[in-house]
Amino acid sequence: MSVLAGYIKSLKRLEVEELADIYIYRPLAFLLVKGIYRTNITPNQITMVSLLVGILAGISFGVGCRPAVIFGGMIYGLSIVLDCADGQLARLKKNGTRLGRILDGLIDYIVTVAVYLGIGIGLAPASDHPLLWWVILAATGASHVFHSLSVDYYRSRFLDHVEGSSASDEDDFRSFKADLDALSASQGQLLRKAVIGLYLRYLNLQKRMTSRAAGAGRGRRVSADAFYARNKTAMRGWTLLGSSMGGLLLIISAFLGRFDIYFWGRIVVMNLWAAVMYIVQFRIDHGPAEETAP
Repeated sequence: MSVLAGYIKSLKRLEVEELADIYIYRPLAFLLVKGIYRTNITPNQITMVSLLVGILAGISFGVGCRPAVIFGGMIYGLSIVLDCADGQLARLKKNGTRLGRILDGLIDYIVTVAVYLGIGIGLAPASDHPLLWWVILAATGASHVFHSLSVDYYRSRFLDHVEGSSASDEDDFRSFKADLDALSASQGQLLRKAVIGLYLRYLNLQKRMTSRAAGAGRGRRVSADAFYARNKTAMRGWTLLGSSMGGLLLIISAFLGRFDIYFWGRIVVMNLWAAVMYIVQFRIDHGPAEETAP
């Protein structure tokens, strides 16, 4: 297998990959994966390392001085590379687990919280209006969560329709709900219960937010080919709101020493783009269906 073929095999469908991942983070992650492929290192171990590196980035941002902020931007980029590497290794070795996928998503949010807190702690004391910075940071964080929920939902929906029900969050929800019910009847495994419980709450929140905003259109099932043709361009638009694209903007802002660029990019530019995407998605979902699945 050629290096290019191996790299493509390590990816998700290209339509759901973020451009920053395809051209920056995942090529670097693939080099790491190639280096550790024959070792006993597991995807979950890489996930935990990405957590530690991401928290270190938040601590560096919290120091506040220019060298620390630049260092924080560098290692935050490393945490994103590691976050990509765990999934790529799992796909190449075919040893990923459903719980590992949940843990990966949960750690993304933990790292995000650590980074945002670090930025606030580093910025607020040097400002004449520290409370205002925290308000802006909170608005940026809320926008970040909204964007992540939207992208995750429409990515899962796209894979559900195009690749089949094995990729469906609905199937995941039912399966994990059954797992949690079984675990609740037994003693121990508190961490597993907590992780699954958080994931189920996340799926519920994701579904409520996205379906209210755009009308999900799940009730009208079209064929996989028809759904792909109608949604492939929109899916690419949704990925522009993804965490890796936002992470790239954050890293650039850190290197420039201008976190305000990131704040207004999230709050204004990306929210405006989200509004455009919800309008586009609504028109796609409620437009005429040329071909219905049998």
